[in-house]
Amino acid sequence: MFAGSTASLTVLGAPDLIVLTLSEFADQARRICRAVKTLPLLVDADHGYGNALNAMRTVEELETAGVAAMTLEDTVLPRPYGDGKVTLISLEEGLGKVRAALAARDDPAFCIVARTGAVSVTGLADAVERTRAYTESGADAIFYTGIRTRAELDAVSAVATIPIIVGGVEGTEIKDRDYLAARGVRVALQGHQPIMAAVQAVHATLKALRDGTPPSELQGLPQGGLMGRATREADYKRWTREFLGGA
Repeated sequence: MFAGSTASLTVLGAPDLIVLTLSEFADQARRICRAVKTLPLLVDADHGYGNALNAMRTVEELETAGVAAMTLEDTVLPRPYGDGKVTLISLEEGLGKVRAALAARDDPAFCIVARTGAVSVTGLADAVERTRAYTESGADAIFYTGIRTRAELDAVSAVATIPIIVGGVEGTEIKDRDYLAARGVRVALQGHQPIMAAVQAVHATLKALRDGTPPSELQGLPQGGLMGRATREADYKRWTREFLGGA
């Protein structure tokens, strides 16, 4: 899963406020797909970077980049002028975006995931209505944010006939994996801890160096050839022998 917040952090050092552009996001996705060809990449395409026509362009760019699936949410983005409360676009507009995205794809295996935060924004009844509509639209899956209780998941899963993705289940009563699977959940996202841990590690290492710690005494450095595996060192050595006559 490639999150929009991670993309914004790595390109701009900015929070997840939709100041990143589609081109910047697609470029990062393309690099990931080029480096790792054997794993499917699900990406957070936010609101499709605009209206339904922009959502079509988003599909074109991300499918071309090699992405396997993208989420398309019904949140009003970017943040409008006002009190800053999270609001949703109308169901009709949300359906328009999903249908436009489906129409734009060339590869039927490229998955369009309708995403909604209705449970925590507009209430469970609206979430159920949106679930039914997005399911009938032809979306390949549906992604929920803001679900905290079993009653909420039970209600939406009862009308969802497509695979379910949920985010933010840790610390809630729905975190049990057997229960999630029984309700049609196929992906349960666990948050952004890996990138957060990486940021902390880089900060701690740079601070230690600035404070005078010798490089040989730094903590948390990789062992056992991890960097070689991460950079595919063995492949490059083999290619050097085969194509450059080197050792």
